[in-house]
Amino acid sequence: MSTHLVLLQPKDRRSARARPAGGLRSSEGLPAVEQLMGQLAGGDRIDRTGVMVQEHLSTGGKRMRSRLALAAAEALGVDRARAVPWAASVELLHNATLVHDDIQDGDLIRRGQPTVWVRHGVPQAINAGDLLLMLPFVALDHLEADDGVRWRLSRSLSLHAARTVRGQAEELDLLTTGHLDGESYHRAVAGKTGGLFALPVEGAALIAGQSQQRASELGDLFVELGVLFQLQDDVLDLYGDKGRGLRGSDLEEGKVSALVVAHLARCPEDHDWLVGLLRAPRDKTPRSSVELAIRRFRESGALDDVLGRIASIREALAASPLLASEPALRAVALDLCALACAPIDHLRPAEAAAWGPR
Repeated sequence: MSTHLVLLQPKDRRSARARPAGGLRSSEGLPAVEQLMGQLAGGDRIDRTGVMVQEHLSTGGKRMRSRLALAAAEALGVDRARAVPWAASVELLHNATLVHDDIQDGDLIRRGQPTVWVRHGVPQAINAGDLLLMLPFVALDHLEADDGVRWRLSRSLSLHAARTVRGQAEELDLLTTGHLDGESYHRAVAGKTGGLFALPVEGAALIAGQSQQRASELGDLFVELGVLFQLQDDVLDLYGDKGRGLRGSDLEEGKVSALVVAHLARCPEDHDWLVGLLRAPRDKTPRSSVELAIRRFRESGALDDVLGRIASIREALAASPLLASEPALRAVALDLCALACAPIDHLRPAEAAAWGPR
């Protein structure tokens, strides 16, 4: 199936909001986003911090947040070219969290390349991440908008960045505090991951001239889409291929994933065994224990529970009256669901065939 829709002619302008020209899968505007991010990282002169940031950005990635910003703007009637600075802002913020995450998690590889802290040491990697946290606000200088809109966008950046940090801190504490329940997991993930899916849409709505309340409401719908994205990532680590070598990296890192939470809800008697596995040093986690957990999660029904939660998020989005009022944005949301779930669709082929891009 083609991933691009036919561009509308002027006579079709009245239906443009229901029929996005490029949508989430279009690369239109992305080269300009990459160029602006590289330019901002370089600053007035090339220095070590800028080089580290450019080096990190050059490793690529899906650019899902910038794609979402461009597609959401387009769906709400804003030219993609005008939305480029906003797309660069949200992508820079996301990459700041990745640089810091890699330090906190001790990850050696990101996108097939050594992480920033591995190449340059922890202190300089912190500096690179800090620069990436500041650049989103500089990017707004390049946006064609009045100062009021820029101020509201800056406010959104600040609030969602703070939400992301709080979510990351809460996720890191799940194991140490023993908060291995679904509510704690959801709150952490909604903060850490969900906020950076809400932000691109909220900002696109502000640029489109919508009120702060309406923009926030539209953005909030995408928080759950961020949760879906994390659920999919948790499943993929154990039952797919994340490109990180052997499956089960999350277990070796001691991460409290959705599968851990779902399994303990069904099999609380496994608490001591599973917590012991998660707390074991990464290099001392037996491969046999990881494989046993992967098998147990499937046998206990935990995998089915997480897949069911993913399906329920998709269904809730499809049924949202607010999203129905913005048909083109609804199409973007459902396509994002399809893209996020594609790597694990082999686990539920019948359901995947029924969903697909809409």
